[in-house]
Amino acid sequence: MSNKLIITACISGAEVTKEHNPAVPYTVDEFVKEAKAAYEAGASIIHLHVRNDDGLPTQDQARYEEIINAIKKEIPDVIIQPSTGGAVGMSSEERLQPINLYPEMATLDCGTCNFGGDEIFENTENMIIEFAEKMAKFNVKPECEVFDKGMIDMALRLHKKGLIKDDNLHFDFVMGVNGGISATTRDLEFMVGSIPSNCTWTAAGVGKAAFPIAAMTIVMGGHVRIGFEDNVYLEKGVLAKSNGELVAKVVTLANLLGREIASPCEAREILGLKK
Repeated sequence: MSNKLIITACISGAEVTKEHNPAVPYTVDEFVKEAKAAYEAGASIIHLHVRNDDGLPTQDQARYEEIINAIKKEIPDVIIQPSTGGAVGMSSEERLQPINLYPEMATLDCGTCNFGGDEIFENTENMIIEFAEKMAKFNVKPECEVFDKGMIDMALRLHKKGLIKDDNLHFDFVMGVNGGISATTRDLEFMVGSIPSNCTWTAAGVGKAAFPIAAMTIVMGGHVRIGFEDNVYLEKGVLAKSNGELVAKVVTLANLLGREIASPCEAREILGLKK
């Protein structure tokens, strides 16, 4: 069971647009279509940023509720993982709104990162503590999202102090982001070697690193994040027609490399979800 591969589909993100790929979802129906395609291809977790119909990213609680309910109506057993990262420049109060819906898990960004130009993705220590405390209060499992090694150290230190309340931490290594750690074999091994052995982990490669990181992660026993948030191409120069195509390619890699795919029920057991 524990060796089964959990695939997380990050179906929209906050930055990618239909100009990058026409299949990027904006409307409720488009979100349902993309979530369903990813699920049917093998994803058990939908990592969710939401948009208004015009594509503008939002953390509005009502919009999250509308889209989550629509997805759950079609695929009731899928795990929905809202982002509390939102978009650059949003306040903590804005970003935390999805937690009020009591999701099973949500992302907890564990450090500040330069995203390029003047864009700074701000996550101060006090913000991380605030987010972690609200997740604990609402019984939401945090996925510690890290862009560099120091963010792992921050998460482990806050966990040791009892401020991140989770018996078995789960990390998401987002690799290849401007301002973060590069997406190489050396750096993935370094990140994995920096967490305790009882932790679970997922890795995501941005852009052209998406499938190389996926393959390395499968071999190393971790879990994979894939989707339009990180990469819109199926292969060089070929846009993916859906998130489902990206997930299906990871499933093909997993089959070749001897990893079975976890169902949502199995993913809940592996991650120790409480619901």
